[in-house]
Amino acid sequence: MSTSTETQRQGLGLAATAIAVVVFLQIPVLVVVLAAFSKTAYLTIPPKGLTLHWFEVVLRDPEYLSAAWTSLWLAAASTAAALVLGLIAAYAIHRRMVPGAAALTSLFMAPLVLPSVVLGVALLQYYTMTGLRGNSLGLWLAHVVITVPYVVRASLGSLAAVDESLEDAARVLGADGFTSFRLVTLPLVKPGLVAGGLFAFITSLDNVPVSVFLLSASQTTLPVKIFTSVEQGVDPSVAAVSTLLIVATGIVLLLAERWTGFHKHV
Repeated sequence: MSTSTETQRQGLGLAATAIAVVVFLQIPVLVVVLAAFSKTAYLTIPPKGLTLHWFEVVLRDPEYLSAAWTSLWLAAASTAAALVLGLIAAYAIHRRMVPGAAALTSLFMAPLVLPSVVLGVALLQYYTMTGLRGNSLGLWLAHVVITVPYVVRASLGSLAAVDESLEDAARVLGADGFTSFRLVTLPLVKPGLVAGGLFAFITSLDNVPVSVFLLSASQTTLPVKIFTSVEQGVDPSVAAVSTLLIVATGIVLLLAERWTGFHKHV
């Protein structure tokens, strides 16, 4: 058997495996989307009839709308803070502006390593002692903690590809440190920042384990609302709101990819 034939067979085998993995990963998404259009009052696959009734139920439910608004502002605010803090931290670590850069990198990555439930319990204990539990500030700070690592990781990857001599050249031409960073380095790391920001936003938007420990009785986020609705009994409205989240996430990712080509930095 020739080497080229063997290589082709290996390539076909890898392609078939990749397709099988993609299909397997998308089956749950397909199930949720199909169930959202069912005419029945319970989840059924394949759906019995097609209707948009459950989308109308979700979009007219004040509890769902309030939870969605809370999730959106929380994700946006925590992502904005994570972008600023994460970029500053990554820049300082990459340029060795602080001692123990390797240790600091590990420290920033800790929230990714710790189980979310453990982090939620730890924050619950700390917030109970400090009085931050049950208020918006405490919830926002918790989401900043879980989103910063994504920005740090993506920013470090982008900064590693930036030639430091470009900033030096800008300084030689008269630019101060901040100006050279803003005009030279920042545009070059923008795709990595977008990638990190997207991961941060989606992580905050989808979080349950941390949020559920810190929310007050009058607060709820959309993922927690879905979680409690499932506990009370599953109906297609849960699938409908999940489908809306899937569609919204897909649109954001497509727009970000067209804008920056961020997939090269993840």
